[in-house]
Amino acid sequence: MNKLRNIRWVVLSSFVLAACSSGKSNTSDLDQETVNREVVTAYVTTATRSSEFVKREILFSEEADSLSPYTIKLVSDEKYQVMDGFGAAITGSTAYNLLKMAAEDRASFLKKTFSESEGMGQSYVRISIGCSDFSLSEYTCCDKEGIENFGLQEEELAYVIPILKEILAINPEVKIMGTPWTPPLWMKVNNLKELKPFVSWTSGQLNPAYYQDYAIYFVKWIQAMEEQGVRIYSVTPQNEPLNRGNSASMFMGWQEQNAFIKEALGPKLREAGLDTKIYLYDHNYDYDRQKEDTKDQGQYPLHIYADAETSQYVSGAAYHNYGGDKGELRIIHDANPAKELIFTETSIGEWNDGRNFEKHLIEDMEEVALGTVNNWCKAVIVWNLMLDSEKGPFRPGGCNSCFGAVDIDKSNYKAITGNSHYYIIGHLSAVVKPDAVRIGTSGYSDKELVCSAFKNADHSYAFVILNKSSVSKKINLYDGNQSFTHEVPAKAVVSYRWFTNK
Repeated sequence: MNKLRNIRWVVLSSFVLAACSSGKSNTSDLDQETVNREVVTAYVTTATRSSEFVKREILFSEEADSLSPYTIKLVSDEKYQVMDGFGAAITGSTAYNLLKMAAEDRASFLKKTFSESEGMGQSYVRISIGCSDFSLSEYTCCDKEGIENFGLQEEELAYVIPILKEILAINPEVKIMGTPWTPPLWMKVNNLKELKPFVSWTSGQLNPAYYQDYAIYFVKWIQAMEEQGVRIYSVTPQNEPLNRGNSASMFMGWQEQNAFIKEALGPKLREAGLDTKIYLYDHNYDYDRQKEDTKDQGQYPLHIYADAETSQYVSGAAYHNYGGDKGELRIIHDANPAKELIFTETSIGEWNDGRNFEKHLIEDMEEVALGTVNNWCKAVIVWNLMLDSEKGPFRPGGCNSCFGAVDIDKSNYKAITGNSHYYIIGHLSAVVKPDAVRIGTSGYSDKELVCSAFKNADHSYAFVILNKSSVSKKINLYDGNQSFTHEVPAKAVVSYRWFTNK
């Protein structure tokens, strides 16, 4: 098994050098500018793993073809959301595993993941403010009572920040989101009626008496990270605010989140001169409405948007997919189109047969990647970038059955297996660049094909397609001026990028 994993990783490692296996001319010896302008760059991953993010080069047709029955036409005048990026979470566990690797192996993996010129170009990561359920210990950045006692802790200083610095050295444009799983315990109470101290990492609520201190906590954390050379692009006020049961967690209904942002977090960020974006909610599509204390939490973000004073501080809302349907995204967007949507967490694990690559490449591409983007999300972030082959390290009370976007062999911290989440993110990030605009398509359609089209800020086009069928599908892509034809393999994902010659 270790030998097989090494073989798989060699295939992934060499995707930049892979030549087109069709009968067409090999352009690998041409200069990069010629390649960019005169051929289509494609990346192919099949559910059988016969191809794992293999790079191919496709020539344009000699005459543009808009009449083929298989033509999908890109409609650049039909514009949707502007994209921010795609990536995974750099948890304490992920950072720990990365730092167990040999420096040269880690550099190679991070380059293949984040480099714009030599890799997938992943562009957005999520980190925790204090501990998460995949941290090495339970802690916040102010465990001693009094906000004057704030300070970054060992997990940030020795693990997460060093990895972030290595990532930013490879791709300085990577965006970083921060999210707390719990505030300092001295800020928590059992409920908002009794207001009794609640000294537990799990559950509890934020004492309104500490709204100002907790907002200052966010400000201090953002400033401390920036002093370390790590700029924070966005935050959410609470991870999974309706989940009381996580190993580090806190309940924060929309009424509380609205008050906290309006009275403290929004004003404090503005007073500090910080332009960090605030995204609401950060939880499941279905709001866990079966529970008594969450039955009034439906359409959580819309309640807060309705408060104009709070809404001025809010960029949009964030979602997970552990419950409910992605159609909720469109409902929230249609109710307030001016606000943004991002997707911030999903995981594979033993509960959903997560190492069944053939199943999950197809399902996750349709539901998580293209499904969220086609429902107005401008960013897609999956959970742990890297866990070890024993699903860790994890803490008691945290998830002991999760897999990473990639898993690294714990016996040698060298052999890496890419799981479905690594590839679905890579297929987006490799061709869809930050500030790209999602655009429309018309023409040929097939119920077995799921796709999305984009125009990048550099005027290149991007197109990502999933073929769910057990047979290959021929498509002809036409941008209004030039076209090319490609056979999309059975049960495969293909991403394309090319420059318009107009």
